Amino acid sequence: MRIVFAGTPEFAAEHLKALLDGPDQVVAVYTQPDRPAGRGQKLMPSPVKQLAVAHNIPVLQPPTLRNAEAQAELAALAPDLMVVVAYGLILPQAVLDIPRLGCINSHASLLPRWRGAAPIQRAVQAGDAESGVTVMRMEAGLDTGPMLLKTVTPIGADDTGGSLHDRLAELGPPAVLQAIAGLAEGSLHGEVQDDALATYAHKLNKDEARLDWSRPAVELERLIRAFNPWPICHTTLDGQSLKVLGAQLCTGQGAPGEILSASKQGLVVACGEQALSLTRLQLPGGKALAFADLFNSRREHFADGKVLGQ
Repeated sequence: MRIVFAGTPEFAAEHLKALLDGPDQVVAVYTQPDRPAGRGQKLMPSPVKQLAVAHNIPVLQPPTLRNAEAQAELAALAPDLMVVVAYGLILPQAVLDIPRLGCINSHASLLPRWRGAAPIQRAVQAGDAESGVTVMRMEAGLDTGPMLLKTVTPIGADDTGGSLHDRLAELGPPAVLQAIAGLAEGSLHGEVQDDALATYAHKLNKDEARLDWSRPAVELERLIRAFNPWPICHTTLDGQSLKVLGAQLCTGQGAPGEILSASKQGLVVACGEQALSLTRLQLPGGKALAFADLFNSRREHFADGKVLGQ
């Protein structure tokens, strides 16, 4: 089949790799326009673009697919199927109607739970027992289309947003290949989603990564894991930023944010309910370190009674 692929981040690039190794022809790739990145703010191509260029696949980067010119450009490719993975642009109905077999999407959640931009992190943050990838037929709504197949993985007590992302990036590509084969032979039929069960995975932002020590420790522990490796939870100590990359639940009582104790095992901080032992931290200008290493060299910074977040 003639396949057009649309995607942008590394999660999407893993799917494109599988398609390039598969039996069908990827005739073109759509991805977001290059964005400034890094200290120099140089324009950087997306992981999907880098992979497509390396395989001499034509790359298209329209800022929108809502105009007639962009739609005519897609139609000229005569695609049998469009595969969309974390593309970042809304596909209007006119675009969904162009491929002979329509458009399918690989979404990193067990739909209808966690429709939207950040399903991986929101699943960890909410304490979900499992996650997975849903391959669905696309509709004009946001992640609302009929589900073609699912693949499931448990969420472990030590899973982070990063570890779950990497696992789903391995599960998604084979599921897409299986779905394509099923669509080609006409054996795959979609299951309509129950909208009453839908939850929305809001886009991540740095503001909500600030730790509110008045919240229960169990919520903060999940947030710290969910937001690792981005946007990374943070607080302040002595007026300086302190990034928190690892924590464990523990017992303890005190004013929210109060340092209860410090040892090589961790920095124990009181929360609204119970306490957290912070096990991996990053000081301004430094690297992320196990707290045992910080404790050896900066013990005086973490005196009992100091309060984080002031």
